[in-house]
Formats: sequence, C-alpha cells, structure tokens
Amino acid sequence: MQTDPIGPSHFRQSVLAVPPLARNSNLAICPQQNARMIQYLEAGGVSMLLYGGNANFYHLRLSEYADLLEMLQSTAADDTVIIPSAGPACGTIMDQAEILKEMQFPTVMVLPQNNVATEAGFQKGFRRFVERIQRPAVLYIKEEGLLTPQGAAELMDEGLVSFIKYAIVRDDTAVDSYLEELVDRVDPERICSGIGEQPALIHLTKFRCVGYTSGCVCVNPALSQAMLKAITNKDHDKAEDIRRLFVPLENLRNEINPIRVLHEAVELAEIADTGPHLPFLSGIALSRRIDVRDAAIQLKNAQSA
Repeated sequence: MQTDPIGPSHFRQSVLAVPPLARNSNLAICPQQNARMIQYLEAGGVSMLLYGGNANFYHLRLSEYADLLEMLQSTAADDTVIIPSAGPACGTIMDQAEILKEMQFPTVMVLPQNNVATEAGFQKGFRRFVERIQRPAVLYIKEEGLLTPQGAAELMDEGLVSFIKYAIVRDDTAVDSYLEELVDRVDPERICSGIGEQPALIHLTKFRCVGYTSGCVCVNPALSQAMLKAITNKDHDKAEDIRRLFVPLENLRNEINPIRVLHEAVELAEIADTGPHLPFLSGIALSRRIDVRDAAIQLKNAQSA
C-alpha cells in the first residue's frame, strides 16, 4: 500500500474508485471477495481506492474496524493508495482515531454529518480528529447547510485537509455558485469532483478540479481511466463519448439508490460476490435486478473508440 501524502499527481494518474464492501452470508467481511474487487480495479489501471459511502462505512461496527483496515492495507498492491473513512458521529470518529493513529494510511475521509452539527462545531471536531490521527483528513462536502466555502477554506489554510471531495448534486452541473466560491478560496488542485463520471468533465474543465471519484469505475475500470486520460489530454469529445457509456447504470443508481445498485451491479456483472447489505439497507427488487444486471454487463463490456 502506498503511504505518500496525496497530491495532484495521484489524481492525474488514477480515478479515485469508491468500491462496495463484500460480506459473507453471515455479514462478516469477506477478505477473498474484497481482494477480488481490489485486484480487478488494479488490473484496470486504478491505483486509488476510497472506502466510504458505497462500502457503507456509515454502519460499520467499531469491533470490526481495525481488522477491516488491516485487511485493506495488506491486500492492496504496493503502489495502490487506500483511503478509509471515519464517522459520521463525533464519538465514532474519535474512537476510530485511536485505531487509525497506529496505521499508515496517507489520509482518512470524514463522513459528512449534517443532522446534529453546526459549522463551528464540525470544524472543532474535524480539528480534533486530525490532531489525533496526526495527518490531514479528507473533507467531504456533500450538501449545503453545514460548511460554507469560507469554513472549508479555513480548515484547508490550517493545514488540516488532504483534499476536498466535492459532491453536491446540481440540476445543471455548470451552474454551481458554491463550487465557484470554493475554487476561489481553495486551490482547485486540492478539490476532487466526487459524483462519478457524469459531472466530471465540467468539474475538471470549468471549475478546474484535480480529479474525480467514481463508483461505476468498479464495473469497468479501464474505461473510466480512459475518460480521465482524455480529460487530461484535453480530448473533451472523447471524454464525453465515454461518459455517455456510464449513463444507463448511473441513471439506475440515481433512480433507485446509489449504494444499493452499485453493490449489486458488481455481483451481477460477476466481478466480485458482494453478498448481503448491512442493516439498515436491503437489496433491490427482483424486477429491478434484471435492469441493473443488463446495465452492468453492458458497461463491463463497453470499450472506448
């Protein structure tokens, strides 16, 4: 596992994959199937993996956290970056910090907390977490209302943030006053587009974000890597052609549920046996599984021109 601090060169080399987490029928974490997922991504050219929402880190048991992190860091190739998540509750991240401080992950993402938090309170908790793990953390901005661009910039200016994962969904990606202000206050090379392939081209061109995260990269990593390369080479027509190939599966994720659909798409495309969801999630309806299977297989077999 690579332990160097995360910088722009990492994002230019690899899409930041956000994979699901495979479990056995008894809900125990499955090392073999998670290794299968990691190796599939690595074989497709991906060298950065973020375990967050798609892996349902929201509902991890603290008692399984250390073993899971050990498994991830021992499974990854020497040049692969693994970024785990912590939180979202304050008590949870501080208990997880005691485990993380003994490990060599280059950074950790703090899961977003909007329900019982204020901006000043969240900043204080973020500072305490970073102080405890003794390395900058990933700031995940998923919704408006908790952290202003100014508040995010303050954390960045204090040296507490590795990078920002920006994932506020807009009806029109190109119209985003929050992101406009954020890139004015924070170096765009420290901001990663966090909503997959669909807004990536606009985020990386108009707003100058440094790279992008993806869940569907888990279905066709080489294709997502080709899109990143096209954007980097300013071949925007090719990037747009590739982006369209991800639309059918992404539409199902948006329509049904992003986490649940990706979890099952990976299994239905025979990439890895992801197993059952943790409570409080459940599988998708049988009728929709057929749609997801077809879209996943179509994406898995797709190639760029």
